Amino acid sequence: MKKFIKTFASGLVASAVALSSFAINANEYQRTASFITTKDNVEIYYKDWGPKNGEVVTFSHGWPLSSDSWESQMKFLADHGYRIIAHDRRGHGRSSQPWHGNDMDHYADDLKAVIDALKVDNVTLIGFSTGGGEVARYIGRHGTDKVKRAALISAVTPLMVKTKDNPNGLEKSVFDGIRNAHEVNRSQLYLDIAAGPFFGFNREGAEVSQGLIQSFWRQGMMGGAKNTFDSIEAFSATDFRPDLAKFDVPTLVIHGDDDQVVPFDISGRAAAELVKDSKLIIYKGAPHGLSDTHKDRLNQDLLTFLQNK
Repeated sequence: MKKFIKTFASGLVASAVALSSFAINANEYQRTASFITTKDNVEIYYKDWGPKNGEVVTFSHGWPLSSDSWESQMKFLADHGYRIIAHDRRGHGRSSQPWHGNDMDHYADDLKAVIDALKVDNVTLIGFSTGGGEVARYIGRHGTDKVKRAALISAVTPLMVKTKDNPNGLEKSVFDGIRNAHEVNRSQLYLDIAAGPFFGFNREGAEVSQGLIQSFWRQGMMGGAKNTFDSIEAFSATDFRPDLAKFDVPTLVIHGDDDQVVPFDISGRAAAELVKDSKLIIYKGAPHGLSDTHKDRLNQDLLTFLQNK
């Protein structure tokens, strides 16, 4: 028995050493098949679709959604041979819900954690709405050494809120109203956004999809109340103009000119003007949530962008 205990104890020590070595070799990120643990101990859920030898494309989602919101684009591009990686932002979807760190710097660092932990390179970064801000801040903080291209879809860049040097932005009261509605009844807020301006279902003659409304609500309610509340400040008041100035890779900007959530003139048009040599595609009459309402067109535009070597 003593011999058995001694052998067992030696095995435990060896295992602990091996795990410690793994943590160090993994550059301080711990990874499983579905989660990456960041340096500040936040678990980030991710999907890794398509052939592992395919060119890598990452997707960053909008507020208050999850990586599920990209599933049409992810499957389409994976079917065309691309390796697709998408994560749930901290505090959203299946990722853990930290009390602090619900800001663009941490969002960008989490995207870096995913890229580093999966050891991928020559990545095309695609971001929708808040995710577009995440992509911009990633480039602003971490550069483009691992980035091949970038795409900003209905993105919140360069700055949404009105300030002295951003006179065309939206009044702060708009976002205060969202915060208040979030505190009163965030479940109803998510239903109202999805049933109204997000997909353009409040427009005369719109074909309303209850499935899209329910999917938006489901994704939103999976996120943490504190996290999604804090994220309103992150997507509305973060100034991405310095980040956009650092873009030095081919960049595609796509925006609907009937976007009632992130108006085209203060976002898509303005971002394209700030990113040198970017390509702007305007979807006439398209709402904010065009990755669903115009998914076939968006899929093809993204594929064309990726195939342009």
